[in-house]
Amino acid sequence: MFDARLRPLIDPPLNAVARRLSGSGITPNMVTGFGFLLGLMAAFALAINLYYIAAGLIILSRLADGMDGAIARHAAPRSRHPNAKTQESDIGGYYDIVADFLFYSGMVLAFAIGRPQDALMAAFLIFCFVGTGSSFLAYAIIAAKRGDNHEKQGKKSFYYLTGITEGSETIAVLLAFCIFPQYFQLIAAVFGALCLITTFGRVLQATRDFG
Repeated sequence: MFDARLRPLIDPPLNAVARRLSGSGITPNMVTGFGFLLGLMAAFALAINLYYIAAGLIILSRLADGMDGAIARHAAPRSRHPNAKTQESDIGGYYDIVADFLFYSGMVLAFAIGRPQDALMAAFLIFCFVGTGSSFLAYAIIAAKRGDNHEKQGKKSFYYLTGITEGSETIAVLLAFCIFPQYFQLIAAVFGALCLITTFGRVLQATRDFG
């Protein structure tokens, strides 16, 4: 919901850093891998109830998640290979999507490990994540087949369908879990319901666009 509105604030500093890194030998896929490693460290911190350390690692991980695409956009024009930009963005986009989905579900799993009393609600939230993720990717596949694309959330390697619960909202919720772990079940229930609404909205959108 807020991703498109945050792009004008996020992109300038990311692009400034990306310009410095694009010629340093650091590739977008390296940054994706580093961000995922930070996510694994955050999950471990959550599992042993080190919530503030986990919050810091989550922030760093998501900064890396935004940085990989910015580096790719600055590095691609330097390549002499005519298909380098497409090839790199395709495999980079694939790595990025896989890492993101494992990151978000892994954070919730780590909360469940650290707080077994919240495991049922954590399972519900992961179920809701599957709904938003599958409706998101299924729409992107059909949109790509039809040649549709837009860049309101920044330049992407796939069609980016909006919803109530997008990346920025999910990050905010994960940080809220870290700050207020005692309210995990309440926050998870509310956000899970919003995820289901997002899934339903995307199904309706697909029905209108593809039906």
